Amino acid sequence: MNDPADLALTHSGHVAHLRWSRPPHNHVDPDFIGRLADQLDALDADPQCRVVLLSAQGKAFCAGADFWSVGDAREIDPGPFYAHAMRLFRTRKPLVAAVHGAAIGAGLGLALVADYRVAGPATRLSANFVRLGFHPGFGLTETLPRLIGMQRASVLLCTGQRIDGAQALAMGLVDACVAHDEEVLPHAMAWAQTLAEAAPVALQSTRASLRQGLADAVLAANQRELQLQRQQFAMADFREGIAAMAQRRTPLFTGT
Repeated sequence: MNDPADLALTHSGHVAHLRWSRPPHNHVDPDFIGRLADQLDALDADPQCRVVLLSAQGKAFCAGADFWSVGDAREIDPGPFYAHAMRLFRTRKPLVAAVHGAAIGAGLGLALVADYRVAGPATRLSANFVRLGFHPGFGLTETLPRLIGMQRASVLLCTGQRIDGAQALAMGLVDACVAHDEEVLPHAMAWAQTLAEAAPVALQSTRASLRQGLADAVLAANQRELQLQRQQFAMADFREGIAAMAQRRTPLFTGT
């Protein structure tokens, strides 16, 4: 169990700010994602909260999921992680994400839970799963094409390409890219405050209409992702992908 202090909640008017700190790279795990979902559920029930701002401390938004503490890669089961992650898509309050630094793998998936994303020049986004030897997860096979279109999503998911904030803005992956990294959080807070000025029932119902069916579609996509990941975690290519990442070299995949 992680220290609950790694997830702080503050309030600014009708904006609730959830900010995590899990150094050095803000990796996430089932316990953390479960607690994040619990916090969002509680904020859904709080009439004073109209908008939620998500951000991170340190040098990264989130560099991915922490599955690597398992001794044998073949024993990795992302099922509990995704069970909590899918809850995030069922929250009712609008979400704004201040995405600074790396948002990689599950970190990108977490950023796409939000309705709006603000990036900076040093923001780096990547769905790098295939470079590690396994199928993408976190519902990204649904959320990414929905956001930026099938072809652009295919490029990102099938190459593992890393893009910066300006590139992400050009393809619609983020909604704003500020000039300086220190402006990411203030700009995201200003965006959240603007949203919070709207009539709350009208705001939530409009969001619900725009996201109608999304949570169910993401869940269905993730169930397929999970099945494929479980199969591929037992393959030699996955072990090679993880080893290559740790050794900072190009992986040599064999299809086995």
